[in-house]
Amino acid sequence: MITVNGAILDEESVGRELQYHPGPDRSQVARRAATALVIRELLSQRARQLGIDCGDGEDFDALIVREVVLPEPSDEEIERYRRRNWMRLRTPSIYEAAHIFFPASPDDEGARAEAKAKAEAVLALALNDPKSFAELARAHSSCASASEGGALGQVSRGDTNEEVERHLAAMEPGTIFPEPVASRHGYHILRLDRRDKGRELPDDKARELVATYLRESVRRRAVSQYLRLLAAEARIEGIALDLPDDPLVQ
Repeated sequence: MITVNGAILDEESVGRELQYHPGPDRSQVARRAATALVIRELLSQRARQLGIDCGDGEDFDALIVREVVLPEPSDEEIERYRRRNWMRLRTPSIYEAAHIFFPASPDDEGARAEAKAKAEAVLALALNDPKSFAELARAHSSCASASEGGALGQVSRGDTNEEVERHLAAMEPGTIFPEPVASRHGYHILRLDRRDKGRELPDDKARELVATYLRESVRRRAVSQYLRLLAAEARIEGIALDLPDDPLVQ
């Protein structure tokens, strides 16, 4: 049984909260659920103390607005972030690519050696006759794209695995990478057909994105500090409270 300034959060309450905190480790899930209940109880008690109605859904925005100072990012802060993170403020590059895929589990050394050997043999054929790439993909690739001659269509950041993305970014359009590309899924023979490089965002759009990001960063820190202060002033029993970095996502 957990109490917050005398208010009881019983085992049944924690049990109902579990469904909102999925995870493989039940003890960790139970702790996150209990922490979320303690946070809500702390905020509810403070709202009642100040006469703020948070509604049935326990929307604490009005309380946060009243209690937590959230300064706007300055022009200097926005420009400093832009200079340091200019690569993030671009539209993503788009690639038209194809691959021939040989699957292998990352923890199966035998399967990976076999997949690499097959990839090397097929790659030699593709490099000798690049026009045969589609035919080789249909014959050897274990990806659904085999029916399309290995064509992946247009892909951008996040559409494929990091290893493939990194190699596509380094390739010249119209080339086949000269070695099998290893990934956690197996080995790939890569061909890059076209690349549309990302472009710098317009100034007003970049400033808007940076300002939004900085506001959210300030909010997370400020709310975390506020909850730590509430917890320090409260009498909490039955749990050693360890607040997460962004407590209101609980």
